[in-house]
Amino acid sequence: MDIRDMRYFYAIAEEGNISNASKRLNIAQPALSRQMKQLEDNLGVQLFERGSRRIKLTEAGQLMHSRVEQILELVEGTMNEITELNSGAAGTVSLGTVTTSGAVLLPDLINRFHDLYPNVTFQLWEGDGFRILELLDKGIIEIGIIRAPFDSDIYQSITLPDEPLVIAMKQNCCCGVDPKNIRLIELANQPLIVPIRWKSMFADWCAKAGFKPNIVCLCDGIIMNILWAKRGIGMALVPKSTEGLIADSTLIYKTIVEPTVSTQTIIVWLRNRRLSANSKHFLDLVTYSHHLR
Repeated sequence: MDIRDMRYFYAIAEEGNISNASKRLNIAQPALSRQMKQLEDNLGVQLFERGSRRIKLTEAGQLMHSRVEQILELVEGTMNEITELNSGAAGTVSLGTVTTSGAVLLPDLINRFHDLYPNVTFQLWEGDGFRILELLDKGIIEIGIIRAPFDSDIYQSITLPDEPLVIAMKQNCCCGVDPKNIRLIELANQPLIVPIRWKSMFADWCAKAGFKPNIVCLCDGIIMNILWAKRGIGMALVPKSTEGLIADSTLIYKTIVEPTVSTQTIIVWLRNRRLSANSKHFLDLVTYSHHLR
């Protein structure tokens, strides 16, 4: 299987039928069909479930799609990297980000970066922290924007200022007497929705306050956690920036105090892996912006 086969397969998987894929690839439909049949014969597996209107991927096809996507991203990234090598005048910056950090941090940074390098484009991937680190490890992205904790032996980093953690709850919830703040001990026995990455850290905070948290759901999807809080399933532990991103009249946000607890946004990249010129320029801008704060 060569790169051409991968591009053909990927186009069919994305388009969902041979006809649209052939137009996208500018290749005759019968020739594309023969090429994919030959690929299946060579691999000894069926990649597609052929229907009257839309092609579906088999289990083997789904695995192939995942791997081919990664390989093609690497190929494209490598070609761009070689082309731009040291100039940084054109090309792409490949970033992965968790939702809240990216939404708060990236708009201003990307605007400023485009002022400096107008011909550089951005490719953004979104997911939870585990997904972003996985993309980094596989070389799909060069820079990740995550929240602590992370393994400093594997990744180099720039740490941004602390951000308080808050509890999102339904407006009619009577938890806590202060309208803006909530003491950690007041969360005892309350149903809580906590990001997976913060489970151990949050449990330690609660233990020091003298109680074991009643965690009803562990989920790294901040948007999902807010929606669950809105439905009254529990109270969601989220970064304070979430309040500005997701304003909802049915929800209130209270900052955790006594003690105040916080998280950090971290810019990470793999140690001992050469970065493209554009990625270096982006990190330089992050460092410069951070020093101005």
